[in-house]
Amino acid sequence: MAQLDKQTIDNIIMVGDRVLIKPKSPQQQTRSGLYLPATVSENAPIFLGYVIKVGPGYPIPALSEHDESWKPSTNEPKYIPLQPREGDLAVYVAKSGYEIEINREKHIIVSQSSILLLCRDEGLFK
Repeated sequence: MAQLDKQTIDNIIMVGDRVLIKPKSPQQQTRSGLYLPATVSENAPIFLGYVIKVGPGYPIPALSEHDESWKPSTNEPKYIPLQPREGDLAVYVAKSGYEIEINREKHIIVSQSSILLLCRDEGLFK
């Protein structure tokens, strides 16, 4: 696991279709009151976590504008944006992520394709 000390989340820039997720702490107890060992949550195929940072998306190849030579040419890349937004609760595949430690807290880097479901609370269902 990679460790980044003395880094703030604001200084981190995600690349491409990558998403930085802070895992939600696993449930320690069943509904009936039984305590679960740590190996139960570690072997789960999917996890929950909060989206902290999102990359710019999938790059689009630059289009040549030969017909519109009057337009100023820009070399800035264009991207198809990602669906996740900061603050979303994500359900993601556990095996596809990379663990990283930022300021002694565990985070996971996954690609957007590893995210199975997003839960966003914007008051849409009121």
